Amino acid sequence: MFHNLYCFYAENGLMISMQAMVSKMSRFVYNRMISNKLMGARNLNIHPSAYIKGLSHINIGNSFSTGRHLWLEAVTFHHGEPYIPSITIGNDVCVSDSVHIAATNCIIIGNNVLIASKVYISDHSHGAYKGKEQSSPEVPPNRRRISSLNQVIIEDNVWIGESVSVLPNVTIGKGSVIGSNSVVTKNIPPYSIAIGVPARVYATYNHSSNIWERL
Repeated sequence: MFHNLYCFYAENGLMISMQAMVSKMSRFVYNRMISNKLMGARNLNIHPSAYIKGLSHINIGNSFSTGRHLWLEAVTFHHGEPYIPSITIGNDVCVSDSVHIAATNCIIIGNNVLIASKVYISDHSHGAYKGKEQSSPEVPPNRRRISSLNQVIIEDNVWIGESVSVLPNVTIGKGSVIGSNSVVTKNIPPYSIAIGVPARVYATYNHSSNIWERL
């Protein structure tokens, strides 16, 4: 341990070493408090810059780690409308910087999911843009009624690339990969690589040949 500290100091100098120690202590205290609220989730490594709201409606598994500026929100109230949201995150989920996850109804993220930076995952939208009671553009977007009956399911072993948006009412199947800058608007089958706007399946994994085969 002391050897590692000395090597870090020798490489980075006093200022950065002190900053790293303070950051590590702050993160330890922050995660201990969250772990207690979650009734014992172990090995949390959430950056203290995270914005977390509605924690009593959020269930996080063991070994959840994040980069900076996570926005994790279970929306319970918005402009006079109450909601009963649920966000469930499995074990060994790793999230990078500036990820926004928000639910008014239900978001489920499975085990061993890897999420890159600047990813947006939401089960709702501000306003209705199809069907009978559509939103008027004269109403400010933040005051339009939020949809609350959709869900998002991200199954085990999914990798979501940089700057992906996962929109309401979709399931991303087990073992799938979503390419950077994609927008997921429909279900993605298990063991698929999907890319584009909207995201479309580009390849699937063949378990017999152990090869990702292009469609």
